[in-house]
Order: sequence, then structure tokens, then C-alpha cells
Amino acid sequence: MASPETGVLVARARALAVLRVRGAALAVALLPAAAAVVLLVGGATGRLGTEGGWAVARWAVGGLTVLSLVLAALVSAVVARARPALSPSVPIAEDAAPDLYRLVRDLADRLDVPAPSAIALTPDCDSWLEDRTHRAHGPPRAGRRAPEAPVLVIGSPFLWWMRVAELRALLAPVVAGTGPSAHPDIAAARRFIRGLDAAAGVAARARGPLRTLPLRFVGRVARLLLRAAREHATLMERGVAAAASERAQGVDYGLRIVAQEQVGLAYAGWDRLLTRVALPAWRLGRWPSRLDAGVVSALTELSRRDRLAEGFASRLGERPACDLLEEPGTIDRAASLLAARLFHGGPAEPGPDWSPVGWQQYPQEIVDRKWRLEAARLHRVLDALPPTAADLAPEAPDASRAPDRPADAPGAAPAAASAPPLSYAGARVRTPAAHHPAGLPRALDAAPGAPLRSRADDPEAQAGSPLADEPPVSPAPAVAPTLARVIDRLARDTDAGDLLAARLGAEVAREEREAAARQAARDSATKPAGSGTGGTDIAWGDGLADGGLPLFPLQPPRTARELLADHVTAMVCCAAVDTAGAAPGLDWLDGPALLVDGARRADLGRPVLSLVDDGDAEPLRGWLHRVGVRPEKPVRLA
Repeated sequence: MASPETGVLVARARALAVLRVRGAALAVALLPAAAAVVLLVGGATGRLGTEGGWAVARWAVGGLTVLSLVLAALVSAVVARARPALSPSVPIAEDAAPDLYRLVRDLADRLDVPAPSAIALTPDCDSWLEDRTHRAHGPPRAGRRAPEAPVLVIGSPFLWWMRVAELRALLAPVVAGTGPSAHPDIAAARRFIRGLDAAAGVAARARGPLRTLPLRFVGRVARLLLRAAREHATLMERGVAAAASERAQGVDYGLRIVAQEQVGLAYAGWDRLLTRVALPAWRLGRWPSRLDAGVVSALTELSRRDRLAEGFASRLGERPACDLLEEPGTIDRAASLLAARLFHGGPAEPGPDWSPVGWQQYPQEIVDRKWRLEAARLHRVLDALPPTAADLAPEAPDASRAPDRPADAPGAAPAAASAPPLSYAGARVRTPAAHHPAGLPRALDAAPGAPLRSRADDPEAQAGSPLADEPPVSPAPAVAPTLARVIDRLARDTDAGDLLAARLGAEVAREEREAAARQAARDSATKPAGSGTGGTDIAWGDGLADGGLPLFPLQPPRTARELLADHVTAMVCCAAVDTAGAAPGLDWLDGPALLVDGARRADLGRPVLSLVDDGDAEPLRGWLHRVGVRPEKPVRLA
């Protein structure tokens, strides 16, 4: 059986190999200077000539020496000044979690290793040690002192889902890593690798010709040295991890197995909570303020549905690890805001357009609003589609469409004789003069995703066009936003689905670009002077992306067909809420949900896909009939 000392010896040997790469780079930089010294000493002592070729050699080597020393000084200065990237986290002061600090220190005493210098939380299901001893990461220290221990970074979902004993067992191998981290050779090798990585990042973000050319050279040198030391650094870290794992074998070994099972479960619940529950809120400019508390609800729901997870809910009677915090709600709020920043690119601080939302308000303020906004976007795009022959044909009232009301009553649904049973409710296109000669609305001449305009708002149509001399035409009356209109168009027009999907994709992309531009403007306005690569300090590495971009996007962009299905589903849900007494709800594993008679209806996806993909409206009409939805009645939009 391998001992912890074996792993430390392996890690130290690889650390020395990394330091040899640093020594070799220094030797190459000093080689011209050594040659210059030899030539100068040889000329001074008379062993080498002072004229002819020897004189030319001295000048050439002297110039090369100056150039190499300048470049070496430039690389050294950038590596020394560049701030290594920090993992975004929420720092936890000792007075905010004295019990948690006491648990970690007791664990370090049992393992006979130095205790971490501080504790921080990250909105992810992972834990690690992070060296934050660089002078750019804190106030300057007076005098020389012993190397500071690394910071312990803990995944915030673990604190809310795991019990205290499970968290201690999970952290044992992580805390044990402070022992090898204190070895001078390993610490020096890590500082060298972090400095090269930070210098490469500075070079990649350089702007301006005076900065780009020198820093491009620095970046090339840093990447070359990183490639030379990559294998040794990887094996060094493996040796450190092996030593820490061996040292932690005797601490809560049985609980470590249970804790590892909980890690996988927590990761599954956290991923579903972010992608299904938090992401819809983030897209609306709201951020759930109790994400970690939501993990408990999500995993409890998972344990109820999954027979393999039976027994996990019984753990909830034990003391949760979040009790180690003095104010868990405040910490959860900070971690939730950081999660929105990392996974969605939201602002760093709350504001009018970036406000928190509680779980009690989520159904009304997020789910219902999401459905209304998507239904409104669907109808805006639908209004801009070219009319079909059925739209332009004269329509005759059909009493069979609405047997419970007269044909001329408000909200009645006249339909063309050749149209399917469901048609535009109250719609009648009778102003073909409002269209240009090609028979399409002028708004369709705009590029996909551009704001839609009517002819009355188009200066090109009012002046300088063949139609400019025509008398002004009143715009067509607004078409009632009904579900019947959407179903009818998708069912009778085979090309409408592709066109709607493309237009929706362009519209959503345009809105996302505008939101990203606004966020970038806010970030640049609040960024302190002299920070980043564009200021007076080349320090970089706060761990957050610039311009409001997320570091870790949750999922790839949705396809146009997926967007169309989502918007049709939203329209169905709005109709169900307005005409059938349904209500918006929250499912902890699937996000927004439609509640009918207090129960979630999860059978809407297949009928919607049948309409969107195949143009077959019968499954959806049958679903609407069973639920009691009136598709011909107008719905309330955002």
C-alpha cells in the first residue's frame, strides 16, 4: 500500500522538473551575456584580438546581449505582475461561519496538516484548494513571513444538501492537500505555472499596437514554457492528489463512500435546477435568490420519483451542513447572484433590470410572464408573415363554429368556407392595398430579426417609391391573439412552420444581442479605472468574463424548431390559464409547469410537436377539448 510520503516524493520530483524548465529558460536568456563576458575578458587580457573580426564579434554579441536581457526583463515583469486567475467565489469570514471554520481546523488537526487560511463558497458541485498568495490578490504584507496556506473552496450545494458528518468526510482529502502544498519545491513550481498562465492571458487580452507587439512575444514565450512543463505539472498534481487521498484514508472512511454518492445526486439536482428552473428566470432579468435551498426541494422531489433514490429523503432529519453558517439565507443569496453571473452572464449587482425573485413568487412572476412574452412574440412574428390565399379570400360567417353565440356577436369566429374547422377568430384581411405589388407586407423586406415596420412607418414607402402617390391607407385592424389562429396557420400552411421558426430564431437572437450590449455597457461604466488590460495595470484574472458573457454557458443555443415549439406551448398555456381555469406552477426538476385542477399536466409536449413538425393539429385539438380550453377566445398577452 502506498504511503502519503510516496506521493509527496513523486510530486516533488516532478516539481523539480518544472523548475528545471524555468532554469533552462533563464540559461537561454543569459547565454548571449555569458558570450559577451568571454569576449570582453579575452580582449582585456590579450588572449583574444581587439581588432578586425573580434571587434565585430564583440559589438554583435553585445547588441544581442542587450536585446536578450531586455526581452527577458519584459517576460519576467509580465509574469511577476500578471495576476493569476481566481475562481469566482463568495468569501466566508470566520465570524460568519465559526462552526464551519472549527470543523475544518479540527479536520486539519486529525490529518496533521496546516489548516486552510480561509474558506469560500462556489456555486458548483466541487471543492478544491486554491493558492491566493499573489500580492495582487490582497493587501501588501509587511516583511517576510511563512508561506500562507491555500484557501478552501467548497461547493455551496453541498452545504445545503449534505449533512455535517458527510461534509466532513467529503472535505477530508481536500484539506489533506494543504500538506504537500506547503512543500517549498511544489509551491515554487505552482507559482511558476500560474505566472505563465496569467502572462499568456494578459497577452491574449492586450489591446493597442504599443501593447500588442511586446505582449505577443511574451505570450509566445509563456505558451512555449507551458508546453514544455505541461506533463511534469500534470504528474505533480496527480502526486499531490494521491498523497492527500492516502493521508485521508483513516478519517471517516465509511462516511466518505456515502458522501461520494451524495455528490453525484447533488450534481444531478443542481444541473436540473439551473437549466430548467433558474435559466427561464435569468432570461427575464430575474434571479432566484435561494438557489441552494431549491437544491433540497429538487433532490427531495427526485428521491420521491426515483425508486433508486429511496432513503435519501430520510437524511433530511439529520443536521444539514448549512447550519454551520450564521446567516445561511444571506450566503445563499450571494451564491445565487454569482451563479447567475457565471452561468448566464448577468450583472454583478442587483438593479432595476436584475431583481431577485423568491420561490413563492416564481409561478406568477416568472412562469406566467414567460408564457405571455413568448405568446406575444409569436403573434408579432405571425402578423408579419405573408398572407395566404385563404386570408385574402372573402370570409363568410359560419354558425357551426360558435353554436353558443350569434355569428355577429363580439368575439365571434367567422371563417372561410374552404378553411379547416379552426380559423382566425375575428380576423378578416380586406386591405390588399396596404401591401406592395409583390403581395407581401413591406415589413417582410427587412432583414430577419429587424424590427417589423408598417408602410405608414416606412419613409421609403412614403416618398420615392411607386406607391408614394397613392392616398394613405389605414392599417389593417389588429388580429385577435387567439390560439385558434396559430393552430390554423400551422395546420393549413406547410411552409408556415419553417418561416415562423426562422423568424422567431432571428427575433430571439436580436433580443439577446441587445441584452448583451446593454450588459456590456453597464459593465464598462462600472469598471474601475486602471483595471483590466486596457488600464495602467496589466493585472488580470478575476475569473469573470468581460462584456456580460457567461464563463460556463448552461446549454447550447436552442434551434429554431425548438423555439417554435416553446412558443406554441406558451400560447397553449396562456389559453388554458385564461379560458380553462389552469394556473402556472413550478416543478423543481422540469421548471415551468401547467397546473390543471391543481395537478401538473405533463402530456402537452407530444401534441405540440405533432403540430409543429408534421402540421397535424388533431392531437392538440383533442388535448384542448379534454382540458376544456377555448382556442377561439382571445388571450391576454404581455
